[in-house]
Amino acid sequence: MSETLEALILRSRQGDKDAGERLIVENSGLIWSIARRFFGRGVDPDDLYQLGCLGFLKAVEGYDAAFGTQFSTYAVPKIAGEIRRFLRDDGAVKVSRGLKEQAAAIKNARSKLTLALGREPAISELSQETGLTPEEIAMAETATACTESIQREAGEDGFTLEDVLTDSETEDQLLERIALRQAIESLPEREANVINLRYFHGLTQDRVSKVLGVSQVQVSRIEKKALSHLRELI
Repeated sequence: MSETLEALILRSRQGDKDAGERLIVENSGLIWSIARRFFGRGVDPDDLYQLGCLGFLKAVEGYDAAFGTQFSTYAVPKIAGEIRRFLRDDGAVKVSRGLKEQAAAIKNARSKLTLALGREPAISELSQETGLTPEEIAMAETATACTESIQREAGEDGFTLEDVLTDSETEDQLLERIALRQAIESLPEREANVINLRYFHGLTQDRVSKVLGVSQVQVSRIEKKALSHLRELI
């Protein structure tokens, strides 16, 4: 990293707005290249760019040269993450109040039945407890499922999806595969399903095993294989 960039980052952290603006201007191409990946999702391109700028400034605040990566490599997932967070939480797709209330009732019923039965309740038991149909339960849980942060550690090795995303040999490779979703879509179907259920729907390995009809051990193996493939792809 050049001394000029180091100096600008330092000045920006110290509250120098001019330094922050200069960093954004000099890296606008990078920010736009990421924002373009999210075009066509009902959000104005300029708004996506502004969200990318916010993520970029968060990268400025959090970057440490000791990470052993170039600043731009570190900034990419921060920029994309800020845009994804907006699309997930504030974008065009909203979860209705009714679905949220149903999801809360299901969660309470699940906890109550698990304690009473000593095991995970079946859908039919949840249906009887809540008065909701199995279809309504599935819809409410899917619509309100918690999205795992890419910074959350998972697995025995303590890695994160952000580690996978930024673990590339060159900046060019990273920029070419900037959207983690695109990499996931190229995985074999079962591996993609496990990654989506684990990291984007917040399911435990045990619950994933029930959804896919395989053992928890198999889910663990599939997950490790999928993450290995993601590293190779990115």
